[in-house]
Amino acid sequence: MTATRDAVLVLADGAVFEGEAIGAPAAAAAGEVVFNTSLSGYQEIVTDPSYAGQIITFTYPHIGNYGVTAADFEARRPYCRGIVVRELARRRSNYRATADLDELLRHYGVPGIAGIDTRRLTRHLRDAGAMPGAFGTGDEATLRAAATAEPGTGGVDLVTQVTTTAPYVVGDGGGFRIVAYDFGIKRTILRHLAALGTVEVVPASTPAADVLARRPDGVFLSNGPGDPECVDGAVDTIQGLLAGDVPVFGICLGHQLLSLAIGARTVKLPFGHHGANHPVKDLTDGRIDITSQNHNFAVAADTLAGKAVMTHVNLNDGVCEGIAVSGADAFSVQHHPEAGPGPHEATYLFGRFAGRMARRRVRSGFTVTAVDAHEPAGLPAPEAGVA
Repeated sequence: MTATRDAVLVLADGAVFEGEAIGAPAAAAAGEVVFNTSLSGYQEIVTDPSYAGQIITFTYPHIGNYGVTAADFEARRPYCRGIVVRELARRRSNYRATADLDELLRHYGVPGIAGIDTRRLTRHLRDAGAMPGAFGTGDEATLRAAATAEPGTGGVDLVTQVTTTAPYVVGDGGGFRIVAYDFGIKRTILRHLAALGTVEVVPASTPAADVLARRPDGVFLSNGPGDPECVDGAVDTIQGLLAGDVPVFGICLGHQLLSLAIGARTVKLPFGHHGANHPVKDLTDGRIDITSQNHNFAVAADTLAGKAVMTHVNLNDGVCEGIAVSGADAFSVQHHPEAGPGPHEATYLFGRFAGRMARRRVRSGFTVTAVDAHEPAGLPAPEAGVA
């Protein structure tokens, strides 16, 4: 049995939480501390590229009980700075598991801290807002200095850390032709898009002209981490896409970037939305969905006038959850209709994207297939190693 190692979490405002080190060894790991309220899906959360630059606090008290498996990765590797849990499961218990969560963390160099009073920590972050912090086996003074020096996610372009370096194709060559911008795209999103056709995933820096030259039926703007105003070149690129008269669909960061491209503004939320139980109302038909969310920034609804119509609203706090661009075939949502983890109530939005592409399709009589459960060809695999 591995001996326990004392560790400490220190927030930038001086709050201190004592615990035990798990995962990869670290004297001081720093990042923006946020909390996620999901009851399950910890592997998908840890491997979601949107958490780049952040330390994830799990509010559910028991994490790791069903282990990890390659099928549940949302990216090639985790990009988060670390995780905070109340209790890490001592053993896994699930027939799908091929490794423990602690093994995954160690393999990919992700540190963690357990034994933390996550209820106290979450209440603190709700009152004070998400903030930089540092944890590890180093002394408290070192950790406090690391927390103070950590810039957080505001004013930082984190997309460059997670985007693909070269284009690749997902799907079997049939159906709609979709180009997906990778700002930190999740594998579950690619599964949904590949059920509609063939998806070419391109780096975040790909010029609009290069994408339009591919003559796609639709362009997808993916989720991703960090401050939307700092994603280099994205606004100009999306403005070029809108001028190209092609259907555009954005999710999460893609929603924020689309909004910036039409002249709206984004703001940083106090502690963001991270979880799988957020009620969202579709203002176009009145339906209410329980949604999966993961974002620290949001579109300022009062800056949309004359540029777009707000189509979705968060019923918890009134945050803009979706837009339809005026004068262009483009729409987006802040929440995650693909889930992974979370409820599947909002997957109809992929059907809306398919409908827009079908109306633009030169070939008539195309039937949109339902989302399939099979693994599409070309789906990026996790880096070699655990799970």
